[in-house]
Order: sequence, then C-alpha cells, then structure tokens
Amino acid sequence: MVRVRFAPSPTGYLHIGGARTALFNWMYAKVQGGKFILRIEDTDQVRSKQEYLDEILDSMRWLGLSWDEFYKQSDRFDIYRKYAQQLLAEGKAYKDGEAIILKMSANPVYDRNGETSPPAMADGGPVRIIKWNDLIRGEVIFDTKEIKDQVLMKSDGSPTYSFACVVDDAEMGITHVIRGEDHISNTPKQIAIYQALGLEAKIPKFAHLPLILDDERARLSKRAGAVAVTDYRRQGFLSEAIVNYLMLLGWSPGDNQEMVKLESAVKKFSIKKINKAGAAFSMDKLKWLNGQYIKQMPDDQLTEALIPFLKEKGYIDDHFDQERLRAIARAFKPRLLTLVDFLDWTDFLFQDQFSVDEEARKQYLAEDRKKEFDLLTQRFSAIEEFNAQNVEKEFRDLVAELGIKASDLVHPVRVALTGKTVGPGLFETIVLLGKEKAIQRLSQMGGDK
Repeated sequence: MVRVRFAPSPTGYLHIGGARTALFNWMYAKVQGGKFILRIEDTDQVRSKQEYLDEILDSMRWLGLSWDEFYKQSDRFDIYRKYAQQLLAEGKAYKDGEAIILKMSANPVYDRNGETSPPAMADGGPVRIIKWNDLIRGEVIFDTKEIKDQVLMKSDGSPTYSFACVVDDAEMGITHVIRGEDHISNTPKQIAIYQALGLEAKIPKFAHLPLILDDERARLSKRAGAVAVTDYRRQGFLSEAIVNYLMLLGWSPGDNQEMVKLESAVKKFSIKKINKAGAAFSMDKLKWLNGQYIKQMPDDQLTEALIPFLKEKGYIDDHFDQERLRAIARAFKPRLLTLVDFLDWTDFLFQDQFSVDEEARKQYLAEDRKKEFDLLTQRFSAIEEFNAQNVEKEFRDLVAELGIKASDLVHPVRVALTGKTVGPGLFETIVLLGKEKAIQRLSQMGGDK
C-alpha cells in the first residue's frame, strides 16, 4: 500500500509552499488508495511552539486535508536513541562528546536499486556515489565525498532532521517521499543513513517538487505571497480557491482547466505529470480564481461566510437582519474577489460615516445639487412601498421633469449615497440603503463642496 507523509515543523505557521506539499501528498495517497500520514517534526525543543502546531492542524482541516495517522517526533526520542546506539555498537558511528555522528566513509554506497557502486577513481580517490530515480526529476547522482560525517543525535539528546526522518519513514512504512526540491541535498544523506542501518529495502521513492516562484522568477518571498495559510484566510480567500490554485502550481488537470474541484482533480492526478520547472505564483490569478468561486456560492452560504468578517469589523452584531444581509451579499457578489472586498464595497450600508472618493466628490458634487436632491427626496418620501421599481419610476419621472439625462443625476446620487462611482444597480442600491438613510444623505450632501 502507498503510504505518504507530510511532515511540518511547528517552528512557524503553515505557509503556502508547505500547503502545496501537503496537498500533493494527500492527492497522491487518494489516487493510489493509500494512506496520508501527518507527522509533526518538533525535535527543535526551543523553537517549536504549541500555537504553531494548533495553526498547522487548523489550516490543514480548513483546506480539507484530513489525515489517516498522526505522529509527533517529540514522542519518539527513545526510538531514535535506540537506532543511534545500534550504529555505535556496529562501529558505523562515533561519539563526539554527547553527540553521535555517522561515519560517511565507513558505509558501503548503493544506488536506489541496491547495487554497489563501482570503485572508479577520480582525483586520486574512489568515487562513492548515491543515486536515485526521482519521480519528477529523473536520475539524480551525488558523490558522497562531498558529504561530511552526519550528526545523528545532537549533544542535547535530540535527533537531527535527517536521522529522525529516516527512522520515522522506515518505521512508518513510508513508500513515497514527496517534498520540495530544496530537500534534494538531504536525500543522499538520508539514503546513506538507510544503508548504514541496513534498511536498504525500506528506502522510499523520492519526488522533489519544483519551487514556487514570484513574477520575477525568484523564490517566493513573503512580500510576493509566501505567507501563512491563515493570512489568506483572514484576507477573505476561500479554502476551495486556495486548494484549486495550489494544485495548478506545477501540475495541470488537462484541457486548459483552471477551475477544478479537489474531488475531480484527485481522479486525474499523476505525480509524473508534475513539472520540473518552478511554478510562478500570481496574486492576481489567485484573486481572480477566488472571485470565480465566490460567484458560484449560494447566497445563504456566502452570507454565512461574510458574517465573521462583518462582526469583526463592527458592522453587525448578533441581532442583524439576516434577510437584508442576504440581499446585500447577492447584490455585491459579482464584484467580489475576496470576502474582505465586501467590507470595502458596503461600508456605506453599515456606517453613517463612510469613505467618499475624493475625485468622485470633486467631479460630481462640486456644484450645487440641492435643487435636484431636494426634489428627489420629496419623491422618495411619497413612496409607500420602497422597492426598486418604484424608486426607479420616481427617479426617471424627475429626470424627465428637469429635462436632463439620467446620467446627469445617476452619478451625483450614487456618490452622495455610497461614496463610490460604481456599484450594483443604483435603484437596487438605494433600496438596500433604505428610505430613511437615502433621504437623509441626499439632504446632507446636496450642495456639498
């Protein structure tokens, strides 16, 4: 059975690169009918924090990446010590103070298929190679003369990264290690540890994912988007959109598909179709994709998703009008790229003091609008059933009476009521604002300079 693992370290939050690694491992396990193991590599007793672990687990759940088995390396120190003592007893490792160190030169060197490397000569010494057939990158070869003796157990009694990885992967029956290409240099060290322990048969197959790059083809930085999954969540991205976008960073479902649900993608996923080249991260593309998912959300679901953001902003409390909020969400849905965008678009609906675009103020409210606004408020006041149809009728009747174009009044009214030059249909917006507030603002803004 295929067994893969995602092994984050709780020394920081789960960032976007780690989330993609977790996703590809999860998808591979699903498509192969295997198991997905979550292993927390918390051997750094100083930097590992519970808050980071909590965030990693919460982010994994939010992304929908459930796990079949769960381990923490901090619970397994006795196992690592046992294996290190075995290598000491066999003369394959030595002690330096309290540290235990593997002798790289003392171990036979094999390739991934278990064949001993030929004793060829180079620069006056034997060439001792380690090679493996990477599922993404093809054959990779390392000369172990370039690798110094490897610390297995540190002087504080904790295992090193590579040693703990090997012991855990062997004991947990990991068949495939899927991780970032920044780990390529760790792979020959870990293969050497497998060999020293006599665990050649348990060496997994390796697949090293391409790096995620920014728009200048440099490694993704925090400035360009390499931030925690929780940051994207706070910015109003949907988990479905994040997962969709991550799977496109290095892999394609084919047919130029950009929107693909996880369940559908799993059926098509092949690790051998992952690109070798780095994948370019585009915030604009992610926002566009997120906007597409928002547009497809049922109104009730979108409303529920918006409530936490509105409460945090102080726009609503526990006694809000749910029907009105649903109507507002429906009206602004086509304009949203993120859930947070909703707060910017709708501030005028929830606050008396709302932002007014200064350029719009100069363009549409610089001249005295008192006459038109007073006449409009009179007509609005007389409306008994304040709906979009009746509002539009009174508005157009006034435009005809004044002998002006509708646009001559539409833009000043929109700016006066919303502070913006664009938005949903004006008459629908006026109804969402409500009769009382619409009249009040038109009275206040008439003649504003």
